[in-house]
Amino acid sequence: MSDAVTIDPTDVEPFLDANRTRRMASYIDFVRIPSVSALPEHAADCRAAADWLSRDLVASGFEHVTVGETGGHPVVYGDWLHADGAPTVIAYGHYDVQPADPLELWESPPFDPILRDNRLIARGAEDNKSCVQMHVRAAEALLQTRGRLPLNLKLLVEGEEESGSAHLDSWLEAHRDLLRADVAVISDTDFFEGNRPALCLGVRGLLQVQIDVTGPDRDLHSGAYGGAVANPIQALAAILDALKGADGRIHIPRFYDDVVDISPAERAALADLPFDEDEFRSSLGVDVLTGEPGYTTLERKTARPTLDANGIWGGFSGVGSKTIIPAEAHAKVSCRLVPEQRPDRILQELGDHVRRITPPGVHVEVIELGSGLPSLTPIDHPATIAAARSIEATFGVAPLFYRAGGSVPVTASFGDLLGLPVVLMGFAPPDSQAHSPNEWMDLANFETGIRTIARYWDELGRLRPEDLRVPS
Repeated sequence: MSDAVTIDPTDVEPFLDANRTRRMASYIDFVRIPSVSALPEHAADCRAAADWLSRDLVASGFEHVTVGETGGHPVVYGDWLHADGAPTVIAYGHYDVQPADPLELWESPPFDPILRDNRLIARGAEDNKSCVQMHVRAAEALLQTRGRLPLNLKLLVEGEEESGSAHLDSWLEAHRDLLRADVAVISDTDFFEGNRPALCLGVRGLLQVQIDVTGPDRDLHSGAYGGAVANPIQALAAILDALKGADGRIHIPRFYDDVVDISPAERAALADLPFDEDEFRSSLGVDVLTGEPGYTTLERKTARPTLDANGIWGGFSGVGSKTIIPAEAHAKVSCRLVPEQRPDRILQELGDHVRRITPPGVHVEVIELGSGLPSLTPIDHPATIAAARSIEATFGVAPLFYRAGGSVPVTASFGDLLGLPVVLMGFAPPDSQAHSPNEWMDLANFETGIRTIARYWDELGRLRPEDLRVPS
């Protein structure tokens, strides 16, 4: 345990109050850089954002600041490592942003930030430059006030999150020694409905495949050949139908073997979420909600595995008719996975099962399109408990706990490659319009988020490193 534990976690307030104008100016300057990672014409802007951030880290008291090359847009790294005996934390964010299109729907130029109704409006104002700045400003406030941090901090900010993080895993792999730590904190998640503070406990993994079914070597006249050869579209429909039952249970052998069920504590936390099933159903324009029996809708869509057909095509679909037996048919299928499922195992089981159930007269191929591991940090993990205490102390209300139904590959990267528990502690309002025109960040969330992070470092600094580590 560190000897540098603070007694008064509000001691940073004078510095934060005195530097609010400078802090906002820095935030706005960062957001002004159009660091769109997906568009080649913005490569220089991504580099400019990385360079800008590296200078900001140095000025704020970080050490060993580097702009690391990745084969794509660079990674920015900085640290402060003088809290002997205290835990080491990696804080993650990203400086790249989504494209601003469609431009005509913006009420102001997307990279010309404006302040309105205590909001900063611009592309990247929320996702994710706000949280990157919160981490920098929290560390700066602690260093300026006390001359030290209560723990060892490593800040890692990538430039390709919005375009798939194609080079991050290889960079993490190459820098394992540099990135040794006890816990990772990712601030790239949202609050819950009504701007209620919330902690995301984990995300689902993902497996994406394409199923290709081929029959005759060309499209055939259905009058001349119908009844004599198998139809690839109907074969594909039979395959898809056999993968999942009407009750939502997936029929792939051993699909559920490694699934860790929802703990009683987490099930109770999910039940506390303000989620109205009738309102949810109505908002989707459907008559009934369906899915795996024995679980609520919220549990099914966040904490249970799924299989869904995402698209299907083949044969003739133009105006009018064309009476053929098509030569081929295709479908894209995705599986959302939960701990401890692994995409490579599910791919093998899926492929084997599809080949077993394929009707005679056609050939089938299952091609992997992409994958990612699931991530989950228990609700009773010391890092989760400390995060919840910090949020309640600064926002004045205990956070809700939830899982995200989507996939965030970097969480699995920290967990699988580096062996770290991951705390997902973001501060974005749920309706901040990230990825959409007129993206905005609530400045009250921004300011309180800085204070929450500073307090969280104090909370973690009270713990022993061994209290945080994932059991081997």
